[in-house]
Amino acid sequence: MPLLNAVALIVTLLLVTGCDQLPSGFLKKPLLLEEIQESGTLKVLTRFDPTTYYEGPEGPIGLEYDLVQLFASKIGVEAEFVVPNNFGQIISRIMVGDAHLAAAGITVTEKRKQLMRFAPAYRKITEQLVYRSGNNRPKKIPDLYGGILEAINGSSHVSTLTQLRTEFPELDWNVNTELEAFELLELVDKGLIDYTVADSDQLLLTRHYYPKLHVAFNLSKPLDLAWAFPHGEDNSLYDAATGFFEEIKQNGTLAGLIEKHYGHTGALDYVGRCTFRKHFFQRLPKLRPYFEQAANETGIDWRLLAAIGYQESHWKTNAVSPTGVRGIMMLTQATAKELGIRNRSNPHQSIDGGARYFKMRRKSIPPDILEPDLTWMALAAYNVGPGHLEDARVLAAMRGEDPDRWIVVKETLPLLSQRRWYRKTKHGYARGREPVRYVKNIRNYYALMVWLTSSEDEEKQADPRILYKKQTSPAWYPEQRTGSLHYEIRFLRKNSFSKAEHCCPSTPVCHSTRWLKNDHCERSTALQTAPRSGSSAPKTRRLTRACRIAPMHITQGSSVT
Repeated sequence: MPLLNAVALIVTLLLVTGCDQLPSGFLKKPLLLEEIQESGTLKVLTRFDPTTYYEGPEGPIGLEYDLVQLFASKIGVEAEFVVPNNFGQIISRIMVGDAHLAAAGITVTEKRKQLMRFAPAYRKITEQLVYRSGNNRPKKIPDLYGGILEAINGSSHVSTLTQLRTEFPELDWNVNTELEAFELLELVDKGLIDYTVADSDQLLLTRHYYPKLHVAFNLSKPLDLAWAFPHGEDNSLYDAATGFFEEIKQNGTLAGLIEKHYGHTGALDYVGRCTFRKHFFQRLPKLRPYFEQAANETGIDWRLLAAIGYQESHWKTNAVSPTGVRGIMMLTQATAKELGIRNRSNPHQSIDGGARYFKMRRKSIPPDILEPDLTWMALAAYNVGPGHLEDARVLAAMRGEDPDRWIVVKETLPLLSQRRWYRKTKHGYARGREPVRYVKNIRNYYALMVWLTSSEDEEKQADPRILYKKQTSPAWYPEQRTGSLHYEIRFLRKNSFSKAEHCCPSTPVCHSTRWLKNDHCERSTALQTAPRSGSSAPKTRRLTRACRIAPMHITQGSSVT
């Protein structure tokens, strides 16, 4: 009876006073998804990393960035990205609901499931121990004893190492609270630390720029990556994200995004990447003005044009193929005549003609094909011809697949070399694997080009001998100077490197063996009393090997030998 009386009271109030005059306790609280849609903003925690979110040549980019933007568009809001100081803060802040979700390449672990909840996984990774070539490859955990191993604070890597310590008590490492995973990988590449732990997808992208990094062995089984949400009774946003991932998995959008960000990896080996860097400094400077001029006239990124030129000729002006194509952009005689190019071996004319020809290929692609698929298909057409590209798209449609997506077309192009398939096409046989490899290589060269030119600044333009200058106070190498931490590194351009050291001169590597001869650098091992990882007990441990830079007085034209 009391329950019936209460219901009767509510109905009476609704009829007499109206909903807007009811006591606040009777009003239903809006769902979280509704609140977000009302505010128009989805707050997302993320981190700067090649696998998640970073600034590209045309603005923010990254797999997590693209996924979040798609999800935000689906629920009708704008995404607001927040980047905390370190990965550990992402975990702690999402636990207390300081954002709507965290999209930061977060590994799903049993411990984390207790602290937050995860959307469906979008990718699998393996935790790997990373070392630098030139050093002995560790094959088991005891091989790490005495070396410098660092892991990022708050990561699942620290949990993995902690578990391993139960079996290997002498295993020791430093928890870095200042740097991110890709920065620790950079330190391994520089030889400043011996080892770090990285997710396989992070290493896959980072090795593209630091080819001296190698996998020693896996530390974990395959693990899921997923978005993290705070625990709560309101499931509206979580359910929307769950439906979103189920949809993009089924319609192929997720596979397309993964191909976009990872499809070019693995095409170049160590020698190929190092050779490219050498040619970047030796051959490109004379040709760069021509690429930039062609870019201004066509509206195509000069670095993409240069990547095409490198794939075609390795930037050799006198390059000639057995079939008679020649020059930087390897134009055929018929194409050169069509473009009004008189001398294919003239670098200016060749680059101008190649840029205009590529623009023609872009215009031949159906306008409803979106980027970056449009560019990849235009590159394939540049290589194999628009007719064969269209044949591959027709085959894709015949197989019930989307002919407007490069991830599909690159699978059907190789079919053009098989009789049972090319007999169904208009233009017949083609060596269909070549354009696939062609596009993949150019994507690699373009990514390297963007990375090599992204740090250009006025300082390096003023002093061409300085390649990189960094001034910071990293926790991994404290140098006491009047009570404060200070560290400065100066690096020289390729002219100061010997031929053996010429590999990857774009990276800020201190070649201490050469600098020692001139008292410019001393390679040292520092000792400091610090707490053992996972323990409050102090322990004297070896800190990062580094180059302490003495004051340098290098005049223009002088060299370090």
